[in-house]
Amino acid sequence: MDKSIYSAEYQRLCTVLRELRQEAGLTQVRVAEQLDEPQSFVSKYEAGERRLDVIELHQVATALRTTVVAIVQRLWPES
Repeated sequence: MDKSIYSAEYQRLCTVLRELRQEAGLTQVRVAEQLDEPQSFVSKYEAGERRLDVIELHQVATALRTTVVAIVQRLWPES
């Protein structure tokens, strides 16, 4: 099992989070404001430079007006 933040699956998560933000019509700045974090926080997790734990992923999902379940279903639609 590859635990690197640079794994293909983790990079796919980063892409999904960026797509969801764009689909919601939100900027990195707006998401960061909702999370009470600097814009660089959003930039870093979208670029794969920062790994999110499950609590942070839930907070990001809420800011993106979605759920962790919806994110996982988008990552693995065949599951």
